[in-house]
Amino acid sequence: MPANLPFSAVAVLMGCNIAWALNVVVSKIAVGELGVPPLFYTVLRSALVLAVLFPLLRPLPRQLGRVLLIGFAISGGSFALLFSGLRTASPSAAGIVNLSSAPLAVLFAVVFLGEKVGWRRAIGMALTLGGVLLAMGSPSAAGSITGLALVFGAAVVGALGSVFVKTLELDAVRLQAWAAVVSLGALVPATLVFETGQMAAVTAAPLAVALCALFAGLVVSVGAHSAYFLILQRHDANVVVPLTLMTPLLTIAFGAWLTGDAIGWPLIAGGALAMVGVAVIVVRPSATLFKPLLVRSRF
Repeated sequence: MPANLPFSAVAVLMGCNIAWALNVVVSKIAVGELGVPPLFYTVLRSALVLAVLFPLLRPLPRQLGRVLLIGFAISGGSFALLFSGLRTASPSAAGIVNLSSAPLAVLFAVVFLGEKVGWRRAIGMALTLGGVLLAMGSPSAAGSITGLALVFGAAVVGALGSVFVKTLELDAVRLQAWAAVVSLGALVPATLVFETGQMAAVTAAPLAVALCALFAGLVVSVGAHSAYFLILQRHDANVVVPLTLMTPLLTIAFGAWLTGDAIGWPLIAGGALAMVGVAVIVVRPSATLFKPLLVRSRF
């Protein structure tokens, strides 16, 4: 067990890892097997988050424009791309590609915040991106390159938003509430204009769609993320954050079990290489980055 981290905290973090990994698989089922349009699915998720966190909208935060931009990047914007990618990409490959958010966040911090990168983190960045490229080029990911490109786009948008989270005078749970507001404001018109078949998908399998949305919105975004940030308030991020690296491993396992993902050695090797790189990145100190979002880049 990690030093200074009680068993109860480790158990909660394990639950968070399981929820985050299952969320990729559940979302794949929603937008793939159930045929829910991805922007509409993002709207359902955001509406549930807002319904629960609505009281946290008051008082009005300072830097409201910045809050809305960053909130959309780490929530509705990146989720819309992720869910769109999952229509064709496998959960296992998507989970590995999402690891690219950590080196991308460091790269954006260098460009926008003047972050200094030593040779250890530079190696970590190279290892992670090399592992992601290996996973994307593996035979088990063949035929879903467009979907994985969208997942990578989600990592880019989420990483860009996470770089600026530390500049906000707003706690993480309240940021979720405002992220849900701006996500609904942007994506409700988008799904009405660019998508069709929303109600047909819901009426075809109302219970299944409802359970998927409830899991994504309440169990993952409200439950797991709030628990994660509560533990971060009580314990050192250097101890807590590396434990979230179990998520991609669990995503691979759940993908193989629940959606029949093809798991070849190139995918496993790419995932292992990427995880080693991210581990190197998250244990190095940073003066500008909000380390908890290096791995958990989206709400």
